[in-house]
Order: sequence, then structure tokens, then C-alpha cells
Amino acid sequence: MIVPMKKVSLVVLTGERREMAKKLRKLGVMHLEALEGTGTELLTVRDKFDKAEQAIAILSEYKSKKPHKKNLVEADVIAQAEAVIALSARKQVCYEHIAADESELVRFSGWGAVNPGDFDLLSEKGVHLSLYEMPNDAYGDLPETITTIHLNHDKYLRRFLLIGDGSRERPAGLPPEAYEAALPRVATPELEAEIAALKAEISGIDKKLRSAAVLRPQIESVARRLAKDMEFENVCAGMNLESDCGLSWITGYVPAEDTKLVTDAAKTEHWAVAISDPEEDDPVPTKLKNNRLVSLIYPLTDFLETVPGYTEYDISGWFLLYFCLFFGMIFGDAAYGALLSLIAGFGLLSAAVKRKRPAPILTMLLALGLSTLAWGTVTCTWFGIDTALLPEFLRMLSVKPISNVTAALSPEMDSLVKQNLQIFCFSVGLTQLSVAHIKSIIRNRRQKSLKLLADLGSLAMLIGMFNVVLNFVVSSERFPLAAQSLYCIGGGFALSFVFANYDGSIGKAILESCKNIISVLLGVVNIFSDIVSYIRLWAVGLAGGAISSTVNTMAGPLLGHALIFFGILLLLFGHGLNMVLNVLSVLVHGVRLNTLEFSSHLGMAWSGFAYRPFSETAKK
Repeated sequence: MIVPMKKVSLVVLTGERREMAKKLRKLGVMHLEALEGTGTELLTVRDKFDKAEQAIAILSEYKSKKPHKKNLVEADVIAQAEAVIALSARKQVCYEHIAADESELVRFSGWGAVNPGDFDLLSEKGVHLSLYEMPNDAYGDLPETITTIHLNHDKYLRRFLLIGDGSRERPAGLPPEAYEAALPRVATPELEAEIAALKAEISGIDKKLRSAAVLRPQIESVARRLAKDMEFENVCAGMNLESDCGLSWITGYVPAEDTKLVTDAAKTEHWAVAISDPEEDDPVPTKLKNNRLVSLIYPLTDFLETVPGYTEYDISGWFLLYFCLFFGMIFGDAAYGALLSLIAGFGLLSAAVKRKRPAPILTMLLALGLSTLAWGTVTCTWFGIDTALLPEFLRMLSVKPISNVTAALSPEMDSLVKQNLQIFCFSVGLTQLSVAHIKSIIRNRRQKSLKLLADLGSLAMLIGMFNVVLNFVVSSERFPLAAQSLYCIGGGFALSFVFANYDGSIGKAILESCKNIISVLLGVVNIFSDIVSYIRLWAVGLAGGAISSTVNTMAGPLLGHALIFFGILLLLFGHGLNMVLNVLSVLVHGVRLNTLEFSSHLGMAWSGFAYRPFSETAKK
């Protein structure tokens, strides 16, 4: 469920705002509205935090065998961070100098060793030389008034020295295709020596940074503390001020069940407090509260960073239920499910032995593994092995209408099993999308809104369109178009057309639908496409099964003789790759059906942001 929130405003004397901020942080229940503070204290803390974060990023490239034994104070840690940043900056400068020097060496690779000092010395003695290059075929056409000394040439260019009169003007008669090569900054041998010295310096810097990597845990600890300090200073500096009255105030959101903590603190500390329900346009954070089972989905939603809006639905339970089903169908292999369950079980057991709280992802992985094991069992899919080679008890556990055992009997039975799987996928789609509209009907009924008739119409269209999908996609002979389906689609469309935009006036609602007639008509098509979209569960699962079977076919001939080792490697690699591909498929397809098809029928935009209370501890 989405926890109800209250809007809370607190007013104190400006001189007491820092003390109030400390008390609020200790309470840890108030999500503050966005604040943008300024001030010396905030800038100082932010500067230290930025340095620590920058040093952490630099040191993350270097591995440390053990942490630094001596605990340093904050000032020393920041000083070490500054030293790391300085070393990294110098390393970058070295790389830039090396790139520039190497570019010069490449530019003069055809000239050999060049020393600008030699040219300066000759110039002092009255011999003015310049480096030039031009196309081979144009060199012979130079006028006799231009004196050159040929150096070398390649397939395209001829390089030569031009003897000038000491002026910087281009000699008359020199063709435009003749290009003067500017002298290098220093002699090319010096460039090579400089590059070697810079690379040695970089090696020394890397050694120092590698040594400094032992400080990374302490820098991270200081950075976390500075982050909290920065948040605190931002709150203090960002409070609204009323200089004429000497007052400061702050506004935030508190779970309704925790408002007593704030009011009690306000009485004790003599703060002025105002509590009200949030307005429609208030930026209210979303706090989810569910039982331990439903909370299994949180690692996934946290990874996706999907948060429902405060006025939207909490679909965590439905998300978990259908995602487990989608995961099992896409992975589709009982053996894969058993492996995932064993990995999760081992992780949970290890945490229990160490008396540590297991990572939430492990419990979720166990649920997903068991779901995959169940689906693979009912379809008799075990590492893609031919059902004829499986033990009899595994074949007996399968459900015949969707089992590979049945599909292996004949081409006709194989076709029938495929149709049954498609029907199952479309049925899953019908039930999930129906849940979305039933939830909307219940909400609109509570609000006594006639919009529930539009959702009832959409539900009717779903049921009617289900028969159309079966007719078009599965079999027109098994599922002929029924008149009742057309009545459901037509009647549902009429209800949706009249009441989808209802806001107190049926006439205005119909007029609004007429204005958006194209979108309304496309909505009917979208219902068809949304149901058909669930066939991806069968198609992706079928592709994974085909890969498993192919891997087995390739490895089979190698298992019967001396090349058995390579056969085992091929099996491990092939099935491992297939599992990785299945994970990607789940993220693409399994998540999409929940966050797009299901959510769009609910009218959800996932527009929310998580509840993050101002607290001394880690953010909740």
C-alpha cells in the first residue's frame, strides 16, 4: 500500500533553526521539500565532499589488498584526497604532453632527426633554411630562382630544404601545393627522451596511487559523513526566512502514522506547527509499505527506479505475482530453475550461518527459481533434453496439454501443444489487464465517479477482443468469432466513448471524445495489440528451448570418446550463455508487460519519487 502522507510546516526563530534541524534529523520521519541553500558552511562541506568523491573515483581503479591500519581524522583524510587528486591531475598532464610529443614525432617521421637549434645556428651564419614538402610530380617544375636541397621522397611526397634570404615571406614562384613544415618545439631525440621521462613519471604516480588505495575505505566513510553534513547545512541554509519577524520555516511530508512524533517534538521545543492533507499539485513523496512476501519485488523496482505517484496505485503484489510467472515462462527450463534455487538457497543458508541478514535479492531469486522450476516441470523441459531420454517420473509430472511429452507424439500433437501454450499466454494477458480495469472500477466506485462505467466498458472490450485474438492468431476453426464477443466490443466501446472523459457532464464528456476520435479508435486497436503482446512469453521461451536443444546436439558427439572434456565445456558455455540471454529477455519482456501494458491499462505513469526522510541514518 501507499502510506498516507501529511503536509507539515514548522516555524521557529531564525536563531534556533540549526537546533530545529538537528531535532528533525534525529526524528528521521520528515521528507523535506526541495531546498537550495547557500552559505559559507555549506560551500565548505560541499567542497570537502566533492574532493572525497573525486578521490574515491580515482582510487577505484587501483586494488588494495588491505585497508590502512591507522584511523585518520577528517582533516588528514581530506588532505590525502587532495594529494590523490593532484597526482591524478599531474598524470593527465603527462598523458597530454606524451600525446603532443608523439604527434610531433609522427609528423617528422619522414624527416629523420630534426633539431631547431641547428637551424637557428645556420641562420645566425647567414644560411636560412626551411623545411618543405610537396607532391613528387610538382617538384621538377620549380623555377630556377628557388634554391632547394633534396632530402628524400616517398610514393607521394618529396621533402626538401628551401634556402631563403632571411625574410619570412614566401618565395615568389613557389607553387601553392608546397607546404612548409613548422619546426618542432625541441629536437626530435629530445622529444623521445621527454616521452620516456613522462612515462616513467606516470609509472611512479601509479605506484603512489596504488599505495594510497588503502585509504579508500576511510575516504568513503568520511564522504558518507560529509554527505549527511552537506544535507544538514543545505537544510539550515535553505529555510525560508522572514527577516522582519526573525522567523524561519520549513515544509515537508510525514507519514500520517508518524505525525505524533513531530507534534510532540513541536510541543517540547516550542515550534509552531501546521499539519494538513496534501494538495493535488503538492510534490508528495511515495512510501510503500507491504508484507515481507510482497516486498520481494523491491530489489527489482529499486533497480529499475520505478516509483508510483502518490495518487497512483501500489501494484507491488501484482507485479511480483506476474513477474514470477513471466520469469518462469521465459526461462522455461526446470533445470535452470533448480540451479537458481540452489544458488539462492546457498546464499540464504550462508547468511543464516553467519547470523547476517540475507540480501533481499537472494529471497527474490529463490522465488524466481522456484517459479522456473514449476513451469519447466509442467512442460517437461530439463536442459533441453529429449523427453524420451528423461526418467519416467519427470514425464509423469508434466501437464499433458502443454507438455513436450505430448508434443513429441506427432506433428499434430506438437501443433496442438503450441496452440495451447499460446492460449495460455493470451489468458494470462486477459487476466492481468482485467485486474487493471477492476482496480480502476473499485477506485472510481469509492469516489462515486461515473468513470467506472468507462472502465467497465474497457473490461468488456478486453473480453470480446480476447476471442478475436484467439480467432486471428491461434485458430479460426477452434475459436470462431462469436456474436457475443462483437457485442462486448461494441457495448464496451460505447461506454468508454461516453464516460472516459466524464467530469460531471455527459455532454462535455462525449464532446471531448469526439475531439479525440482518432485516439479513441486507436484505443480499441491497442487492446488487441496489448493482448497479442503476451505471446512474447511463449516465443522467447521457445527460442531459449531451441538454444538448449542445439547446444545438446552439438555437444552430444563429443561426450562419447576422448573429447568428452570439450563436450562438457561446450555444454557449460552454451547453457550458461542461454541463461544470460534469458536474464536479458526477462528484463526486456517480463518487465515491459508489467510497466507498460499492465500499467497503461491502470493509467499509471510511474511519476512518483521515493520517500527520503531527513535523517541521521542512511536514507530509507
